[in-house]
Amino acid sequence: MRSQRLDPLLKVVQQRQDKAARDVAERERELAAQQERLDALRRYAEEYAAAPATATTVPALLVNRLAFRERLNAAVVQQAGVVDNSKRLSDVERARLMLASRETKVLGQLADSYRAQESKQAEQRVQRELDDIGGRTARAAAVAAESAETGGNKP
Repeated sequence: MRSQRLDPLLKVVQQRQDKAARDVAERERELAAQQERLDALRRYAEEYAAAPATATTVPALLVNRLAFRERLNAAVVQQAGVVDNSKRLSDVERARLMLASRETKVLGQLADSYRAQESKQAEQRVQRELDDIGGRTARAAAVAAESAETGGNKP
């Protein structure tokens, strides 16, 4: 039974696919969280840049404000890099899931093919046995009929 030998392997492959699906979901959640942080930083940077600088007429305050905007912009750039990296990792996990799914599908199809072949062989075996029983019954009936015709004496 080749199909039964594939069952443990199929189970392992399905577990691998399930793990890959969980990893994809985790990466997607992480990506969403990183994207939310980036969006919040961008909104804050835009709001800060749009705020009137009327109160910053003092040169020291103006320098501080410009330095803060620079750090804020650097944080936006850094977070954008984190988001890009998260997207790449998410894409890698999705590719792993696709490979695992393909592997599971192929192995499942192979097991199904083996099962169909085994079923066909079993049906053929049963048919041969029935044919053999039918042939023996027919021979026994023919012998009985011949015996009855000859009066039970064999030459």
